[in-house]
Amino acid sequence: MTADSTPPTAPLPEKLQVIVDLFRRAPKPLRLQALLEYSRKLPPLPQQYIDHPEFLQPVPECASPFFLVTKEVDGGVQMFFKVPEEAPTVRGYAGILSEALNGESPETILSVPDQFYMDMGLTELITPMRLRGMGAILMRLKRDVQAHVEGA
Repeated sequence: MTADSTPPTAPLPEKLQVIVDLFRRAPKPLRLQALLEYSRKLPPLPQQYIDHPEFLQPVPECASPFFLVTKEVDGGVQMFFKVPEEAPTVRGYAGILSEALNGESPETILSVPDQFYMDMGLTELITPMRLRGMGAILMRLKRDVQAHVEGA
């Protein structure tokens, strides 16, 4: 690496790379439509977390009420999100994370570049505040996964 080159970023997990490429190549109106489609694909919160919301971790930096919980199962991470229906762009982002990363190893999730979503062509469609919320969601997810790795 030369002094004027930037260090390479970690490659995206395969499923996430496919989604990022899909968004990047899509015309602007289709990107928003795809994000809304992912909002509809977000799996429902399991009953155990509906009954015990104290297990959900808030993401206060997100403009919409957003909560998540992770658990390690057979070497992979299961993740669950609670996002109101009235926040379709944030739900869509959660749907993307769920589809692309659910079941992946902690190491895979921790290696996801912090701002991968900036490569999806969403900056023209989503407010900067919502984009910051997306970053905060990924950081909260990574903190939870790191806690599992450390056995906390």
